[in-house]
Amino acid sequence: MSLFFSRIIVAAFFIGQAHAEVTRIEITGRSPFAAGKVFGAAGAYERLEGRMYFETDPRNAANERISDLQRAPHNAGGRVESWADFFLLKPTDATKGNGVLLYDVNNRGNMLALWTFNDGERTNDPKSESHAGHGFLMKHGFSLLWCGWNGEVQADDTRRLLCGLPVATEDGRTITGRAHLEISTTEKVFSRAFSWSPWGIGAAFPSVSLDNTDATLTMRPQRDAEGIEIPHGEWAFGRMEEGRLIPDATHVYVKAGLRPGWLYDLVYTAKEPRVTGLGLTALRDCVAFFRHGAAKENPLAGAVQKACVFGISQSGRVIHHFQHEGLNTDEQGRAVFDGALIHVAGSGKGMFNHRFRMSTEFGTQHEGHLSGSEFFPLAPLPQTDPITGASGDSLARSRKSGHTPRLLFTQSSTEYWSRAASLLHTDVEGKSDLTLPDDVRVYLVAGAQHLGKSDGTPGICQQPRNTLDDRGPVLRAMLLHLVDWVKHGKTPPPSRHPRMEDHTLVSFDAWKEQFPKIPGCQLPTHAYQPPRLDFGPRFHSEGIADIIPPKAGKPFRTLLPAVNADGNETSGIVLPEVAVPRGTYTGWNLRSPQAGAETMLAPLDGMFLPFAKTKAERKKTGDPRLSLEERYPTREAYLARIANAAKKLHEEGFLLEEDVARIIERASAQ
Repeated sequence: MSLFFSRIIVAAFFIGQAHAEVTRIEITGRSPFAAGKVFGAAGAYERLEGRMYFETDPRNAANERISDLQRAPHNAGGRVESWADFFLLKPTDATKGNGVLLYDVNNRGNMLALWTFNDGERTNDPKSESHAGHGFLMKHGFSLLWCGWNGEVQADDTRRLLCGLPVATEDGRTITGRAHLEISTTEKVFSRAFSWSPWGIGAAFPSVSLDNTDATLTMRPQRDAEGIEIPHGEWAFGRMEEGRLIPDATHVYVKAGLRPGWLYDLVYTAKEPRVTGLGLTALRDCVAFFRHGAAKENPLAGAVQKACVFGISQSGRVIHHFQHEGLNTDEQGRAVFDGALIHVAGSGKGMFNHRFRMSTEFGTQHEGHLSGSEFFPLAPLPQTDPITGASGDSLARSRKSGHTPRLLFTQSSTEYWSRAASLLHTDVEGKSDLTLPDDVRVYLVAGAQHLGKSDGTPGICQQPRNTLDDRGPVLRAMLLHLVDWVKHGKTPPPSRHPRMEDHTLVSFDAWKEQFPKIPGCQLPTHAYQPPRLDFGPRFHSEGIADIIPPKAGKPFRTLLPAVNADGNETSGIVLPEVAVPRGTYTGWNLRSPQAGAETMLAPLDGMFLPFAKTKAERKKTGDPRLSLEERYPTREAYLARIANAAKKLHEEGFLLEEDVARIIERASAQ
């Protein structure tokens, strides 16, 4: 029995509309949130969870971009069936809310909005006051919605959000095709799942056979090195369990073990492709139901004026890709989202609507170059690639529909190093700045790392990881700007990102000349430069790759934020901790020798290198950066500068007053 059907069904609604993309909604749980705590004017909140059932019409123009939809099983009405788990947090009296439905695109099945905006404890089953955190989203009256969209995600004890997507067939026969996977590890192991994660979060497409004769496995220390083919007798489709090799069509076993940091390329014949793009229509139709659905079935009926979408990292790339595919209009021609807050997605989209591709994969400086997460068009405005001759706009289909949401992109420094963020606002050759459309903003949070502050330990890195607290403070301000923009037409602050015209966006060589020679700190050799990939003629039109692995052409040229004599970035949103620094904050960090590939960047980590305490100490080590003693004559002088920097950002619209207080309090505690 499935996890879902082991629960008690509280209510089941069969949707009676003539054009119902959502055919049935089953509410399996309804209970108070945070023990009935009252959150200001919005009052108490309640949680609803369950499953939604969809029917997608292959004949409807809103679905024409969904790859393999015509090859999915059709029911008697000619539609394709799928389902998704959902979770809704709303004011008990929905009319007391702010009229905004905030959809959090789950990241590999995981909910992130409460962790991000409320500083709440991370969970996929929000119940308690610890999950509510300081209650920011509730105090502002948002209704929060999540649903499953990623067909790769598997059930586990963390209650990840799941969805059920059909498998495509050809005239009733199983579809097979060549597939490519890059597998890498940070420690020596003898087997790995076909997944970006060692925990096998994403269910890969199985090999058609346990016989590896028609498959190849090659290894190389880094992507630009020549691949070494591993003889067929030295590897197998299988997994190691308690010293035994278990045959498994979704794992690869290497007799000599996988070397830490090395890249292993598996090319094999896969079977049973999911109709991956139906995850995007599930997202669309779930939101459309709660936004537009009738009162009989919809607990938010009449309470939603606007809908916004938020996503971090992969989830942010989903939002950009969703707009690229023109899916912000549902089957009935209605708008889905009015605004989007896309955090740390770089310039990427992803493999969210392609056959035999993994949506969990993405490119970084060392890994994932052949994943295809960065593909032209990269920027949200018309441009031409002089190398291929292709022209495009990542939002062209969305604009054609007339339902383009207002977009805020926020990036950390890591996205410029490891996720090609500069390509969102420069030409593809890195020769000129682009003038972004009026409905798009791009912001850099200077010196921040991909997922915000760490505990300061090295992890798999050479240096202590970045401790800058950027995620909540900046995103809380950005979310309220987005709401003002979509509800009242009040524009947010102008984009704030590095630019070539004022020399705050520079080449790697120029950056290397700027960065201080800090004792014991080894510098990178380069930043991520995503290659132009050729998967064949059907890839972008039908989502089918004919060239596996893809041909890698000339890379797009990416640029980096300039730094000052301390190594701190000078452009973007410069938080008080960076404006009045106690050390150097970066969006990059090198891998440790133990993790392998030690000359390469850790995928998504930055670092914090503290200043010496005294002049004598820094002179002894040869550190060119001024010491704390030389910068701040007294504790009071330091705190006054922190307070001034925080208040200035508040006046400019980049910090809320409550976060100014938190930053000053945190600095005082130091």
